[in-house]
Amino acid sequence: MNENELNETVGTIEQPEQSEQPAPQPEKKGLSENTKEWIKDILIAIVVAFLVLQFIKPTIVQEHSMENTLEPNDYLFISKQSYRLFGDPQRGDIIVFHSALTTADGSEKLLVKRIIAVPGDTIYITGGVVYVNGEPQDEPYTKDGYTGTEMDEITIPEGKLFCMGDNRQNSRDSRDPLIGLVDEDEVLGKAVLRLFPFSRFGGLYD
Repeated sequence: MNENELNETVGTIEQPEQSEQPAPQPEKKGLSENTKEWIKDILIAIVVAFLVLQFIKPTIVQEHSMENTLEPNDYLFISKQSYRLFGDPQRGDIIVFHSALTTADGSEKLLVKRIIAVPGDTIYITGGVVYVNGEPQDEPYTKDGYTGTEMDEITIPEGKLFCMGDNRQNSRDSRDPLIGLVDEDEVLGKAVLRLFPFSRFGGLYD
């Protein structure tokens, strides 16, 4: 093979192509799995809390009007849907309702009282005894065992409730013209459970 043939042969040798490597891309920074789980748990907790608060309202007793059944700083659970789902208010129920009274800072005052008479009932008070539909009421829950008020007979109209505190000598309630009969639409809910103090934890009805 002469020199020219050799050069031609060498010249025809193809050099392997160099494969092009892609340029390194910057890492995308995303949320870690732990962070995603944490956010999901927070969202679930918020949704659950929202749903629970549609049915239950925690309430702290502030005054003495329901002694000895309830005492100041008792922590109660109020069922907000009780009367929408399980029937009308009943005598003996303990309820929380809106009132025209205000607190020291001017905000609305919620009251905790017991239902004594419901729509259609007649009620009067004499000689320390409450009479509903002409019958003297046995009220072992009252603090002093009597009601120191004289009140002429009235009939409870539709949509209204006659409520009193268990501490009859120290309670502003339906006997007071500033409160009067409680409109059923103003009832926030029925007290169903005492959560605190733990020594008195449990239901409110025997």
